[in-house]
Amino acid sequence: MITTKISLQASRDWLMGLVTSETFLYILKRVLQALLTLLLASALSFFIIQLAPGDYVDTLRQNPKISPERIEELKRQFGLDKSWPEQYVLWLRQIITKGDFGTSFVYQRSVASLIWERVPATLLLAIASLLVTWAIAIPLGIIAAVKQNQLLDRVLQLLSYAGQGFPSFITALLLLIFAQITAPLFPVGGMTSINHNDLTWFGKIMDIAWHMILPTMALSITSFAGLQRITRGEMLDVLRQDYIQTARAKGLPENRVIYVHALRNAINPLITLLGFELAGLLSGAFIAEFFFNWPGLGRLTLQAVQAQDLYLLMASLVMGAVLLIVGNLIADLLLKFADPRIRLENLN
Repeated sequence: MITTKISLQASRDWLMGLVTSETFLYILKRVLQALLTLLLASALSFFIIQLAPGDYVDTLRQNPKISPERIEELKRQFGLDKSWPEQYVLWLRQIITKGDFGTSFVYQRSVASLIWERVPATLLLAIASLLVTWAIAIPLGIIAAVKQNQLLDRVLQLLSYAGQGFPSFITALLLLIFAQITAPLFPVGGMTSINHNDLTWFGKIMDIAWHMILPTMALSITSFAGLQRITRGEMLDVLRQDYIQTARAKGLPENRVIYVHALRNAINPLITLLGFELAGLLSGAFIAEFFFNWPGLGRLTLQAVQAQDLYLLMASLVMGAVLLIVGNLIADLLLKFADPRIRLENLN
């Protein structure tokens, strides 16, 4: 009995400590802010979409096999016979009460099921690109800063300028030409091969990874160029600080000065960029997914825009906003972890 009471008291104390901790309160605050942000963003997106001329049913009028009566029936079925505010309120009420984002006009399926089918593919591509970008850009940015104004630094600056100067669609086109020249070395269609289901679990992983090479490169090149320049600038700023000169004067190894003292302070602004990097990769994924036929959220959103599939488009935009908010929250928490001196309440 005494042991049970002690265990309950310890659990209660731990729960109370968790609820009153700075991190928990900050996450709760950000979640509440996110709900308001999503509400305003969804309302703005809904009304901007409605400004486009016509709607999904207007495209059906061009089909002589569909009678005007059927057109009116479809308008009532999809709620397109109501005013814009009424449509938005009904859509929002449906989400809050039922968790239902509506039915896709084109696919005649639940929008939520379509989104959840595509989000993993887009996240896989975005996270892979993020890892590749950081794994290459950070070390090269450090090298460029350490070798400032030397030949290697100038070469890396030239590469970064070239990478940033190329539009994403040009990069994707060049990679497609490269794939054609080296065919059948790099696959460019879809996420898996025809015989994917016949492969072992390891073979399936390698098959998906092989299909990811070119789309990941298309997403990473522009991001790498910008991040490498920012890393170089931040490292140069830190390396000029007095405490770095003091560390060198004390005889500390150069690697320790650079990778422990300098990088630890230069990394904070880069972590702040992480949330925006994720959002940028998601928007860039639209182009990569279109060119490489990747079955992700970007292609689905583009198809929804072309077909004026209202509820599918709205759900895609909301999902993009959610990923942006989550990315920024993760970046703030990582910033706190990297530098304990930072207080979360000051990160607004």
